[in-house]
Amino acid sequence: MKHLIILIGVGLIACQSPKPQEEHSNMQTKEPTQITKESFGTGPQGEKVDIYTLINEEGMEAKITNYGGIVTALKVKDAEGKFDDVVLGFDKLQAYIDNNPYFGALIGRYGNRIAKGQFSLDGTSYELATNNMGNHLHGGLKGFDKVVWNAVTQNTEEGQQLILSYTSPDGEEGYPGKLETKVTYTLTKDNTLRIAYEATTDKKTIVNLTNHSYFNLSGDPTQKVLNHEVMINAEQYVPVDETLIPTGEQAPVKDTPFDFSEPKTIGQHIGSEHEQVVRGKGYDHCWVLNKEGMGLAARVYEPQSGRVMEVYTTEPGVQFYTGNFLNGSIKGKNGIAYGQRTAFCLETEHYPDSPNQPNFPSVELAPGETYNSTTEYRFSVR
Repeated sequence: MKHLIILIGVGLIACQSPKPQEEHSNMQTKEPTQITKESFGTGPQGEKVDIYTLINEEGMEAKITNYGGIVTALKVKDAEGKFDDVVLGFDKLQAYIDNNPYFGALIGRYGNRIAKGQFSLDGTSYELATNNMGNHLHGGLKGFDKVVWNAVTQNTEEGQQLILSYTSPDGEEGYPGKLETKVTYTLTKDNTLRIAYEATTDKKTIVNLTNHSYFNLSGDPTQKVLNHEVMINAEQYVPVDETLIPTGEQAPVKDTPFDFSEPKTIGQHIGSEHEQVVRGKGYDHCWVLNKEGMGLAARVYEPQSGRVMEVYTTEPGVQFYTGNFLNGSIKGKNGIAYGQRTAFCLETEHYPDSPNQPNFPSVELAPGETYNSTTEYRFSVR
């Protein structure tokens, strides 16, 4: 099986001037490619926004904009060699600015929720925006998904890279410390999209970065994802209260709808009356991964297309979300209305509300330390 790898890495690398891109065909393979850059419009403050196209020798293609670090398209081959876009998104920048439920975006400074927008560090209390059921979600009112990042590109032996950097000033969205952040997207030669995150601070702070791509491996977002077969490498998950804040427990998945330790379809138990499924209106929970260091978090197989996506990460958890709050009101690429459960997310991260949960792995970052996190989305066919 040939794997499709998307890489996101960190570290600022000198920009190489892109060469003219030869015309790309879905069925064309083994042709040398270069990263292309096009204007994508103007940001909210008049910033110049660009979109970058990375294509590997197999024909896999990733489009990423420096507005929010958003993966706007990801074209992946199916079992018959046909390429389709497997992520939700929009055709125009303004739609991302006006009405984006985090499609494809970089999330920071803190992915997922913080209870009541409050946390303490070394006896000092901090107040964040409350933008989701009285809690803080995905970095606040203007998280990393809504800023324009600096961008450079380069070709490496491993594949094409887009390196994004952003300096978040001390106090932005209520977070302490000036945070220097770099995110490297790598589209590898073996069909992997890697995302590598790096951050440093001048004052003790909290960090939990992730990517929020919505996937539909059929390539047809008019179809629900209930037939996708999912395996999550976890024996425990994190139960939540009525506002989706962790209770502090790490509960066993065995004999519950949350057991994906063996592959099963998303739809098999999504209609369960289990209290946690009801609270999430489906799956919207963090799984405690059964690994240390870089390892397999999840595997997804879509039987009609034959596409397989494996998620590898250094993170201790993965938030599995099944598009429960999509309701057809958002029209995406090609004017398609995105209905409920027409996509899923696998957000690699530390657990929600970790700053207020002493039994969870720490998300604290101190001066002199470096935050590093890497996630790979590896594509193949069966």
